[in-house]
Amino acid sequence: MPWVRQLIDKLTRSATGETRRGLLRVGAAYAALVGWLYQDAGDMSAAVFWQGITQEIALRARDPHLIGYAMVHSAVVRTDLGDGAGAVDLCEAALDEPAAVVPKIHVMAMQQQAHGASLLRDRAEVDRLIDQAARLLPRVDDDLPWGNACRRTPGYLEVQRATCYGRLGLGVEAGALWEEVLALVPATARRDRGVYMARYATAAATAREPEQAVEIVREVAAIAVETGSARMRRELETLERAMRPWHDAPVGQDLAEALAPVREGT
Repeated sequence: MPWVRQLIDKLTRSATGETRRGLLRVGAAYAALVGWLYQDAGDMSAAVFWQGITQEIALRARDPHLIGYAMVHSAVVRTDLGDGAGAVDLCEAALDEPAAVVPKIHVMAMQQQAHGASLLRDRAEVDRLIDQAARLLPRVDDDLPWGNACRRTPGYLEVQRATCYGRLGLGVEAGALWEEVLALVPATARRDRGVYMARYATAAATAREPEQAVEIVREVAAIAVETGSARMRRELETLERAMRPWHDAPVGQDLAEALAPVREGT
């Protein structure tokens, strides 16, 4: 992957005008994708590096939409690192000049700011931000080639709300939302479905329904082995922590058996 970055860097040095800015836009979008792939693989140091590259190239392109996109991507990394204040700061910076960016950037920034708020234990702010994003979502109609998950992901904003509720320890509320979301997610979206189901299982455990959590996680384990997603494995580690009260109970042994194939694959 570094050779692609080197090629884009070489081309931008010799290009001029709008051609150069177009190459910079491609480079920024590419760097953001690579950063996300490293993040999904669990290599947070590489993810931080590539998101820094994304911001640098976006600034050089002087594209306010791309700059906002880069800031949101960095906020996603801060969220995964447990830095709620950092995530909020970056999302607020992405919207410093709200009139300068398309509605898609508003939606992306507000939903990610909600994740930051959940790390800061502020449920009211989570709901306010996601509700505000939901009002803007029908206005997302740009032709920008990146950041389109909000349009193509079934139940996009409710996925964010459910994730935030789970982080806040609201097991019953999160579980109800995950049930709704999973009814919309196609079976072909294996990676997303596995992550969502792992969070659903954690919500069940938080709601003191350990048997339901184990039932859900049996399918997740198979998807985790198939995809090798580090993000999914981290979600399963979160589930194991939520299931600690039943560690010595039969249901705890059932969980260990269900997750054995995942551990064998590490």
